[in-house]
Amino acid sequence: MKDEVYWWYIILESKQGSEEILYHVAQASNSIGAETLEAKDYLRTKLYYRSDLDLEECIEKASSLIKGFVNVRIHDAGKEEWRPWLKMHKEAFPPLLVGDRLVVLAPWHKHKVPLGRIPIYIEPGSAFGTGYHASTQIALRLLEKYLKPGDKVLDVGTGSGILSIAALKLGAAKVIARDIDPAVKEEVEKNALLNDVTTGLILEIADGTRGFNEVVDCIVSNILYEPLIAMLDSFKKILVKGGFMIMSGLLLKERECFVEAVKRAKFSIAEELEEEDWWGVVASHEVR
Repeated sequence: MKDEVYWWYIILESKQGSEEILYHVAQASNSIGAETLEAKDYLRTKLYYRSDLDLEECIEKASSLIKGFVNVRIHDAGKEEWRPWLKMHKEAFPPLLVGDRLVVLAPWHKHKVPLGRIPIYIEPGSAFGTGYHASTQIALRLLEKYLKPGDKVLDVGTGSGILSIAALKLGAAKVIARDIDPAVKEEVEKNALLNDVTTGLILEIADGTRGFNEVVDCIVSNILYEPLIAMLDSFKKILVKGGFMIMSGLLLKERECFVEAVKRAKFSIAEELEEEDWWGVVASHEVR
């Protein structure tokens, strides 16, 4: 019965201006939906989770994701009765223009591709990256600008496969998409099918660049500060001379330390982009 259906919820409270951080937590914690209440001095976001999950595990996951953000805390958690989520879910994801040539769309918007735009279809229910997060948009904008037709690309931490799919649609000859989580396989395959990507994409379940012995023109990675720092030296070994890497998923407050690490690794900064609290960078052996 419909009135027997419910969801778990977790309410996060933060200062105004933390919307992007809360959205990131929602995606990374497998939330199926969210709604935000804004007040004068604070922001509260209610994240919803499937009832077949363990609420305590959801709370532990959310707690680990907000660790380090001093202005974000868990305000409340509990049980929410049935609501018409499907309609609300579809209305929450309109077509999103990114850069000069791309548009990210949910599959039910296939008839709404703006003239001259390259469509990237992604199921917004994915927990692995939908394109609506600022860090993904930064990576897409930089990929659009720096990728050359025929480039060979390594996508580290591919998630939903959105950056790999975009690279192929922008003209890459081959993309090796890597992720440590086996659960991404179904997501990547589903999204590749949505985008009619049948060749050029190789998916590998692997830890970062470990065991990767090929040479590529471009590395793109939208993950977190610590693993990106740890892989800088290995990136240098697998990039061709003049190759470039696009790194996103970084907070603005991490910029200074990350730029120093990039320079220590003997890379040149080609461009930086920021959006809200998020930051991304292009670095190269030789600036293109």
